[in-house]
Amino acid sequence: MTDGLLPILYLIASVTFILGIKLLGSPKTARVGNLTAAAGMVLAIVGTIFLYRHNGQPLHNVTWILAALALGTAIGWVMAMRVKMTAMPQMVSFFNGMGGACAALISILEYKTAMAEGLATSTGHSLATMAGLIIGAVSFSGSIIAYLKLEDRLGDIRFGGQQLVNNGLLVATVVVGGALVVGSLSGISTLYLLTVMALIFGILFVLPIGGADMPVVISLLNSFTGVAAACGGFLYDNMVMLIGGILVGSAGTILTVVMCNSMNRSLLNVLIGNFGGASGSSSGGSSGGSYREVSAADAAVMMTYAKQVVIVPGYGLAVAQAQHVCHQLEHELEGKGVTVKYAIHPVAGRMPGHMNVLLAEADVAYDKLVEMEEVNAEFPTTDVVLVVGANDVVNPAAKTDPTSPIYGMPILDAELARQVIIMKRSMKAGYAGIDNELFYRPNAAMLFGDAKASLTALVNEVKQV
Repeated sequence: MTDGLLPILYLIASVTFILGIKLLGSPKTARVGNLTAAAGMVLAIVGTIFLYRHNGQPLHNVTWILAALALGTAIGWVMAMRVKMTAMPQMVSFFNGMGGACAALISILEYKTAMAEGLATSTGHSLATMAGLIIGAVSFSGSIIAYLKLEDRLGDIRFGGQQLVNNGLLVATVVVGGALVVGSLSGISTLYLLTVMALIFGILFVLPIGGADMPVVISLLNSFTGVAAACGGFLYDNMVMLIGGILVGSAGTILTVVMCNSMNRSLLNVLIGNFGGASGSSSGGSSGGSYREVSAADAAVMMTYAKQVVIVPGYGLAVAQAQHVCHQLEHELEGKGVTVKYAIHPVAGRMPGHMNVLLAEADVAYDKLVEMEEVNAEFPTTDVVLVVGANDVVNPAAKTDPTSPIYGMPILDAELARQVIIMKRSMKAGYAGIDNELFYRPNAAMLFGDAKASLTALVNEVKQV
């Protein structure tokens, strides 16, 4: 009976994965989608532990497996509950790295078991083993480097001939892995050498990539982990693991392509380019010309008597944990008859969908979040645009300066509005390390200060108008 029940549970779990990804496509259903996929994963895990049979024998060491699950669940729960929205990209990258590490460990254990028992493995089995090891190791070390970059514990590191070194190491890693597949090389020491090579490549792969490209990198590494997990499913002949890995890998790949298109750049350009790197100019406002400041009182008057206000959220909003105050400002303005919308750029923040998650936490209505393609048509008739901690995604240099590293990247056309109020701590450049032309436009004004404090002041001023 159990032999027939487990495939049914796997089928149900696979359907929940597909349904969950489908529901994640809309902010209105994303929470339900996440819970649906999680429920399917729980079902697959429980079914595997208690119903799986290998040569008629159940799993061994169930007590240790359950203990490890309990420990991992407790750690994950605490981390998820304590994480701040500003650190959400770091946590996503860290968890993704753990997935890659698991996939790599599966391949190592499978190879060691085959050698210890003298088992003959097919070419397909060996290929899945080495692919899972290499991709999983690259995903793990690369994700940890991405985590350190997002935590500002590690900068962009570049050296002469870096791409040559990276490409050479990649070729050498693939060659050694291929030799292990065909049998011209063998042994545990060679396997460990391959693991070290893949780990080093993962580090060198992410080291030079600039901070502004982190959303693309996180998405790409996520797809790597999915492919590595799919290899594990092939090794264990586990369909739910295979399907889950394929879904994650394909979804991550599609998202990576979408974000590259949103920046009008190829993936190769992201991986070898300097966008967001240390080489960009960080001179702030020294070269841009003169700018004007505006007080919270004057900004409140402009917004209160506007017909439509568009808020452009950025990473600065997350840093200040000001999403709730921003929602309060929206509520006050709407109480005075002002139409308020949020303009969402695909790569705003530090991970895909960062601004959507941030505003959802503050209970901002989903229909007020307008994507770039749609909202750009509204800027010419918008009275006031309030830019909160965003920088590169509203920089007109992307359209006007062919020498700019962000040239060609589609941006939010905030400069076309009648008035633009930019909230920043200082005139310091954004994550791409370049000056912002918008700051010096005649219709733009700077409101300096912490985003939360400035938004609070705006709320108080709007109430008094």
